[in-house]
Amino acid sequence: MKSGSKAPSMRDGKSHRMEDVAVEAKVSLATVSRVFSQPDLVSEETRQRVHEAAARLRYLPNLMAGSMAGKRSRIVGALVPAIASPIFSETISGLSSVLREARYELMLSQSGYDPEQELSILQAFLGRRVDAIVVAGAVITPPSRELLLNAGTPVVETWELITEPIDMAVGFSNPDAAAASARFLIDRGYRRLGFIGGTDRRSMQRLEGFSAALRKAGLADPQAISIKSPAPSSFMEGGAAMDRMLRQDQKVDAVFCTNDLLAAGALFECQRRGLAVPGDIAVMGFSNLDISEVTVPALTTVQVGAREIGSQAAQMILDRIEGQGARPLPLDTGFSIIERQST
Repeated sequence: MKSGSKAPSMRDGKSHRMEDVAVEAKVSLATVSRVFSQPDLVSEETRQRVHEAAARLRYLPNLMAGSMAGKRSRIVGALVPAIASPIFSETISGLSSVLREARYELMLSQSGYDPEQELSILQAFLGRRVDAIVVAGAVITPPSRELLLNAGTPVVETWELITEPIDMAVGFSNPDAAAASARFLIDRGYRRLGFIGGTDRRSMQRLEGFSAALRKAGLADPQAISIKSPAPSSFMEGGAAMDRMLRQDQKVDAVFCTNDLLAAGALFECQRRGLAVPGDIAVMGFSNLDISEVTVPALTTVQVGAREIGSQAAQMILDRIEGQGARPLPLDTGFSIIERQST
């Protein structure tokens, strides 16, 4: 299932050089160079003046200067919320596989859903002069977005269908995928639905889509249990959320979870309570992780093509670097519902 996309907004701005900073700060080029490479040799007043000038110009020092002058780094920076999460591992694998064939390597880091950490990592990527940046999710915080808009480095935002990306985008509509999941459960006779998910942007988009589909069908909004991000998505978190839900509303007959780890934990909690799945309550996940196939019963889930997202992002980067064609529209990789025994 795919949704339409609008043309992306155009990037503006330019990359400033060290010479521009020197003019702005009214110091010599050598002084600017020392501020960034040997700051102890420069007075505090001069350092402050140079840093303020650099900030005004949105200049980032080239930390690879000298060793990489005039060359590509052949490194792509990838930023995900959590490296340990299997939810993004397939995307990273697809990204790495295509880039490796083209003799590019990944520099991988995690933000922990922290905006300040995100900004710091993006600054480090740009300072290391990576050839491109891939981000899991949309970059929405103003400092990070402005930084990338003015950097001139190719950027691919993933895991969302973004109508106005910073540069390029590949993913799927989170609201549409969750709405399709709600309709799937409604079509199978479930009427009192629950929702378990995080507080991050993508989870909230899924809650929005899921709730909208219920209202359209004339049903009440779901009983929602939120797990504050960046708490890890885990069996334990899913089980605890299901316990809370059943304590609040024992009449819930189906629960949608925003990833398969939470869904597996919810399933285990139902079994611990002696509830039959799907006889007493249905459980549905998201992402089609390996765990969804081996639980008993196996989990109904949403397939989002995580590996394809990574490989498509890599190909966008390579096409941009090699100057092939115009900047692409956001690419919708779609989603599909995989029905198994839990519903």
